[in-house]
Amino acid sequence: MSRFALPVSVAAAMLVALDGTVLLIAQPSMRRELGAGAAELQWTSTGYLVAVAALLVVAGRLGDRYGHRGTLLAGVLGFGAASAGIAVAPDVGWVIGLRVAQGAFGALLQPGTLALLRLYCPPERLGRAIAVRTGAIAVAAGAGPLLGGALVAQFGWRAVFWINVPVAVLIAAMTLALRPPEVERGRQRLDLAGAALLAAALAVLVHALAGIPDRGWRDAGIVVELAVAAGLLVALVGHERRAVEPVVPRPVARSRPVIGSLALLLTSSAGLFGTLFSTTFRLQDTLRLGPLDTALRMLPLTALMVLGAPAAARALRRYGPRRTAFGGTLLLVTGIAALAGPGGGGAAPVATAVASALLGAGFAGVMVTATGSVVGDAPPGYAGAVGGLKQTAMNVGPTLGIATASGAGPHGALPTLALLAAVGLLPAATLPAARHRPGEGVAAAGG
Repeated sequence: MSRFALPVSVAAAMLVALDGTVLLIAQPSMRRELGAGAAELQWTSTGYLVAVAALLVVAGRLGDRYGHRGTLLAGVLGFGAASAGIAVAPDVGWVIGLRVAQGAFGALLQPGTLALLRLYCPPERLGRAIAVRTGAIAVAAGAGPLLGGALVAQFGWRAVFWINVPVAVLIAAMTLALRPPEVERGRQRLDLAGAALLAAALAVLVHALAGIPDRGWRDAGIVVELAVAAGLLVALVGHERRAVEPVVPRPVARSRPVIGSLALLLTSSAGLFGTLFSTTFRLQDTLRLGPLDTALRMLPLTALMVLGAPAAARALRRYGPRRTAFGGTLLLVTGIAALAGPGGGGAAPVATAVASALLGAGFAGVMVTATGSVVGDAPPGYAGAVGGLKQTAMNVGPTLGIATASGAGPHGALPTLALLAAVGLLPAATLPAARHRPGEGVAAAGG
């Protein structure tokens, strides 16, 4: 294993995770300085989200075809350049346009962060590497609001983008130091028509879901967008069946562990992020807690994600993917249900802390297990494709969860989200029951 493979994967994943969380803290200051309206400010987030979700799978396929080291390098340098552009942007229009570009480059770099682990890590060390990556993402997401608040308070909102630049340069330097391994590489051409249909469907779907918290599920524009997304997905399925080289490779589409893991990540991330959205509003709007007090009450979630990731890797080796995924999903559902109970919604700090800990432990178990299955059980030559699909699930899931929480209302949000997370038990049942090291079977198959 190259000594830089895991640091590159972890650092790139943390860069993306930090960028999303610190932006939330910077937006109020950005709005005041640039004189942006509410809709324009929303597009600084939505534009990025739509671009990254639409292009992740395509970016992963490009990595499979031309090499993940090169696509990751281009992605991280472009991400850093777009960040520098935002930091000197004269008005909100430039910020929105550069955020879309940043999302496109973010899509280019993200699948490679998982593919590197598959390509450089021995099978017996893959589970540990995934656990380290999962814990690092949890640290980044938890530290984001604190780091963003400190930077904005001392240097203004532009500092949260300037800080991306040296980090991107460091990641690029470590990426250049990687020696490209002799690996299986996909030789299929990229199906441009299928890629365009997939990108359009995901872009419309994510844009519609992102608008639901403000406009509601019954808004005519939302209904039209969801119908268009459904039509594009139907057209994509029809095209994929006829295509000689589909954009979602047939070996990937036929892999039960991969598809089951993707569905599990979608439902679990929807349940978690919808719960965080609903609980944050309850703590701040109903209980009148400040942002710092809110973050402290939810701190056990981050702590248990960090501590739970290596524990989940050990459980995965001992009990196998199916039982570990079941356990993680049940902990996640229990945590959401506990927040919905008396005192759990924030009124009782101890009950909230316990529920938050259950959320963190459960999501760590799901993330490590599902990511291990996606990366380790990917058919040879398609690590980028499954990495792109995994990151797509992790982008669509939170947007779906927030839309679900908004549509269900303050009293129905958490019970509905608990049911949504519980749906993940179905795909969890499709994962292998055998106790094996992540990637063991694939390593033999690709041997």
